[in-house]
Amino acid sequence: MSIDYSFKWVIKKISKKGMICCMQRGNSFIVIAILLLLSVTSQSQNTLTLNQAINNGFSNRLNIQAGKSDLLIRRLQTEALYRKYWPQVSLEYTYLYNPILQTSILPIGIFNAAYPADATMSIKFGTTWSQTAGVTVIQPLIDLSIPRHIDEAKLQERITAASQGQSEYELAFTIAQTYIEISLQESKIISAIADTNRTFISYKLLYDKFDERRLLKSDLNKSLINHNNVLQLLKDAQSELIEDKVYMLFLTGETAVERSDFAIDTSYTKLYKLTISGIPPATKAIPELLQLELQAQLAGEQTKSEKAKHLPVLSMKGFLGANQYTNNFNPIEANTWFGLSYVGIDLKFPLLFGENLQKNIRILQLQTNQYNQQKADKSALYTKDATTSKLKMERVMSQLATQEANLALSSESIAITQARFAEGQESASALNLEEASLQSLKAEYRMNKKQLWNSWLNYLKASGQLSVLWK
Repeated sequence: MSIDYSFKWVIKKISKKGMICCMQRGNSFIVIAILLLLSVTSQSQNTLTLNQAINNGFSNRLNIQAGKSDLLIRRLQTEALYRKYWPQVSLEYTYLYNPILQTSILPIGIFNAAYPADATMSIKFGTTWSQTAGVTVIQPLIDLSIPRHIDEAKLQERITAASQGQSEYELAFTIAQTYIEISLQESKIISAIADTNRTFISYKLLYDKFDERRLLKSDLNKSLINHNNVLQLLKDAQSELIEDKVYMLFLTGETAVERSDFAIDTSYTKLYKLTISGIPPATKAIPELLQLELQAQLAGEQTKSEKAKHLPVLSMKGFLGANQYTNNFNPIEANTWFGLSYVGIDLKFPLLFGENLQKNIRILQLQTNQYNQQKADKSALYTKDATTSKLKMERVMSQLATQEANLALSSESIAITQARFAEGQESASALNLEEASLQSLKAEYRMNKKQLWNSWLNYLKASGQLSVLWK
C-alpha cells in the first residue's frame, strides 16, 4: 500500500541523525504533507462501511456457507418425511425349495364311510418347488408417529438455523471489533504524527540550547527519548493497522492481500451513536438463547414420539400376483401358476419394544429441564453483561470527558512552556516532564476510547441488539 511506504519513508528520514538540521525549518511542512498524503490516499481507496464488512463476512466466510448448507440439508430431510404419507409400493419375488414338505393328519373317516369314523391319514401338502411374484401396496391410514417425526424435524431445522444465527452473531461481533480497532488505529496514527511534530519542536529547542553549551546532555537525551517514543508509537500503530486490515480480510472471506488497501467509513461514529436505552430482555433476539429454548421443545416432542410408540398403526394393504407350485425345477412350466390377490386392513398394536419406554421418557424430561435451566442461566449472564457494559460506558464517558479537557490543557501548557523555554524562563526538565506526562495521558485516553467502543459492542451483543450493525 502506498500509505505504508509513506510512513516508513517519513520514519526513516526522521530517525536519521543527519536529517535533524535539514528538518529544523521544514518539520511542520513534512507533517502537513503527510496529512495531505493520508487524505489523498484514503480518497483513492475503496471505502468499506461496517454494514458492508459484516455482510461480506456472511457471504464469503466458508464456515458460514457450510452452516447454510447444513440448514438446507435439514430442510430437505424435513420435506422427505412427508413422503411417509404416500403409498408404499414394492415388487416382490421369492423362489423356494422345500426339501421337507409339511405333513398334516386328515380325518378320512368323515369323508369316506368305508373307513371307521375316527380313521385318519397323514398327507403331505405342497410341492418341492414354489415361487411367488407380485406387487404389494401399503397405504398408511393412521400413524401418529409420522406427524411426531415431522414436528421433530422442523424443530431440528430451527435449531440448526439458530446455530447458524449464533455463528453469524459472533462473526458480526468480531468484525465490528476489528472495524472499530482499524478506525482507532488510523486516529492513533494521525495523533502520533502531530505528536511527532510537537516533540520535535521541543527537541529542537533543547538542541539549540545544548549546541550553545547552555544545556546538560542528560536533559537533551530525555527530550530525544520522548521524541523517539512517539516515533516508535507511529511505527507500531502503522504495523498494527496492517495486521488489523489483514485480519479484516480473513473475517470477510477475502483471499487477496492487496485488497487490504481499503478505507474505513468514519461516519459510523455518527451513524451508531454511543447511546444506550433500557436493557431489553435477552430472549429470542440472541440466537444462543433461542437455540436452548428450541432444544428444550425438541426434547418435549421426542417425549411425545416415545409415547406414540404405544399407539396402533392402521394401514390398507393390497397384493396382486401369482404363485407357482411344481415338483420339478421349471419356473415356466404350464398349468402350475395360480393367480393371487387381496386387499385388506392391516392393524398393528405394539405391545413390547425390547426397551424401557418409561426410562426413555424420563431421560427426555430431564433433558428438557436441563435445557430450560441452561437457558435461564445464560439469560441471566447476558443480562448481567448488558448491565455491566452499560455501567462501564457511563464511567468511561465521564473519564473521556475529563481526559479530553486535560489533553487540551496539557497541549496548551506545553506550547506555553516551549515559548517560555525559548526565552530562558523555563527549565528543560519541566518541558521534558510535560511531554512525558502528555504522552502518558494520551495513552490512557486511547485505551479508554477503545474500552468505550468495546463496551458499546458488548452491550449490543448482550442485550440482543447487535443486528443494528448490519440490518
